[in-house]
Order: sequence, then C-alpha cells, then structure tokens
Amino acid sequence: MDFKLTEEQMLLKEAFRDFARAEVAPHAAAWDEEDHCPVELFSKLGELGLLGIFVPEQYGGVGLSHTERVMGLVEIARYSAGLAMFIFTHQLGMAAILDFGTEEQKANYLPDMCAGKTICGLAVTEPGGGSDVAGQKTTAKLVDGKWVINGRKCFITNSHIADITIITCKTGENDKGRALFTAIAVEKGTPGFQPGREEHKLGLKGSVTGELILNQVAVPEENVIGKVGGGTSIAMKEIGEVGRASMTAICTGICRGCLEESVKFANDRVLYGKPISKLQAIQFHIAENRLDYETSELLLYKAASVKEEGFPATAEFSMAKYFSTEAAVRASKRTIELMGGYGVIDEYPIGRFLRDAMASISSGGTSEIQKIIIAGDTLKKYS
Repeated sequence: MDFKLTEEQMLLKEAFRDFARAEVAPHAAAWDEEDHCPVELFSKLGELGLLGIFVPEQYGGVGLSHTERVMGLVEIARYSAGLAMFIFTHQLGMAAILDFGTEEQKANYLPDMCAGKTICGLAVTEPGGGSDVAGQKTTAKLVDGKWVINGRKCFITNSHIADITIITCKTGENDKGRALFTAIAVEKGTPGFQPGREEHKLGLKGSVTGELILNQVAVPEENVIGKVGGGTSIAMKEIGEVGRASMTAICTGICRGCLEESVKFANDRVLYGKPISKLQAIQFHIAENRLDYETSELLLYKAASVKEEGFPATAEFSMAKYFSTEAAVRASKRTIELMGGYGVIDEYPIGRFLRDAMASISSGGTSEIQKIIIAGDTLKKYS
C-alpha cells in the first residue's frame, strides 16, 4: 500500500488548486447568490484538461484516470460545490459514451466535450423517484427507423444547458415481463425536446437543475448508447461509480473548506488577549474537522483505486459517498458553531458549505440508499 501521490499527481493537484484559487474562489459567493451557472468558464476547464482527464488521448482527452478526475473536483468544490456538480454531470454523460458507446460515437462526441465546446448530461430520475430505476415511465418506440421518445425527467443537472443528454427510456420487456431500458443520446434542439421547470435549490447553486420534457422526440437508431435494453446497466454503473465518486469528491472539498476556514478563523479571532485556537473546546472542533476531511479523502481514493484496478467498486463508492456527505454536514455545522455569530454571516462561506452539503445527501442516492447497498454487499462478503 502506497499513500503517496506520484510527482505527476502532485503537480496536477497544484495546477487544479491554482486554477480554483484564481478562477473560482473570487466568484463563488456571487454564483451562489445569483444562482448563476458559469458556462463561460467551460472552455477554460477544457484547456485545463479537467473535463476529459479520464478520456484517452485519441478522443481528445488527457488519458489519465478517475483518480485524477476526482482530485480536480475536490479542488473546485473547495470553493464552489455547484460548479463541481456542473462539471461532474458533464463527465457522467461522457463516461457513459466512453464505456458503452461505439467508436463512431466516441469520435463524434468526446473531443468537443473534452474541450468544453459542448456540454453533456445524463437523465435518469423521474417524478416517481430517482432510486427506482425500474419504475421509469419514459418510453421509446422504434418507428420507421427512428426512436420516438415520450416522457418527463426531473431533478436533472445541466437540464437547461446541455447540448447532448443521455436519456434512459423503457423500450420493451423481457420474457419474464420485466421492463427493459435503453440509453439514447438526444441533442439540444431536437423537435419535441425541451427543458421544463428550472429548480431553485437550497444548495449546489452554480449548477442548473430542472425538468426535461420529451414529446414525440424522434432520433436516429445510431443514437443508442450501448445495446438496446442495456440502459439499466449503464445507469447503475455510471451513477454508482462515477456519480457517487464525484459526490464524494465534492463533499471532501467542502470538508477541506471547513477545515481551512476553521483554522484561519481560530488563529485570527482574539478573545481575552489570545487567539481562540488556544482554547481546548475550539481545538476539539478543529480536530474533528480534520478527521472528517482526511477520512473522506481516504475513502474516496480507496474506492477510486479499486475502480482503476478494474474491480466492481459500487460498495466502496457507496461507503465513501455516505460518509463524506454526512461528514460535510457535520463539519459545516461544527465550523458555524466555532465561529459563533460570524458563522451565519454571508460574508463567510460556511453557510454556503452547509447548504451545499445538505443538498449533496440526496444526489446520487440518499444516505439510506447507500446503507442498503453497503449492507447488501456486506451480507455477501462476510457470510
């Protein structure tokens, strides 16, 4: 076991950190206050290499791994969890194309996505529930060589800004009467395909979340991602690994923000002639913030390493996602308490951290869903 980053990873992490401090930190509060998604930053993120960092060079990417991908998300989320949400949802759709798409689809879609010229999304959740993948009502029927899609998706990140969205649709049933779902790429501007309601969220502002409405949307057969009937496997793999890895990275970034802000405030704030960092009660808060941050980070990189080795990592990412989202809430609340009255003043970012952490719990599956996944894996593994 080696817990050290390689020299290349250390340089990459520093580059991501420098970018976040220069391009994200000065604007994060305004993006949150105005609920603005900074699409104008996307080409710079493409130039940085973050968008396609896990994509092979032949498709316009950097050719590294998901470990480096989540490393970049942590640095972005330290200042803007909403922007990190925007980025990772783009990568979620890209991962579906990379893992399941044809060579033609990869060559057609991925280079512009890596460069930040086009924005991607993945739409699974419906009004009936996000975790009930088998309960989706959106349908697609093959008519005269085209898939005709009808339905409605909700709580979809990048809903109003994506150029290409991977939509999961019911396309039939197997011999046991169970629904079969297919993933289909739908391009912005396709007749009948339009965004609906845009949600106003508690946190994770800086990303767009809303409805997608599909009314007789006709797309070519070649827009199918993977096999017809294979949509459930695509959704479960990408959400279970890429999605939950990303939410873990986002909340790890929030935890680091809480740690750094609590240390800075404790050193700067003077009461009774000395910094409050000298008080044991304050030191307890700081110690717990560090523990939540470093544990989240370790779980994140452990799960990422399992994925990079080519093994199933769903349970590992569920553990990481469950711990880190709850830890981010704890760390935010703890830091507000450490700062006293200053903790609830919007000039400081801690209130934003708490709202972002709370909003992260339901994204990619609630804590209860993660515990069900963890328990199921545990009962198999330790029997």
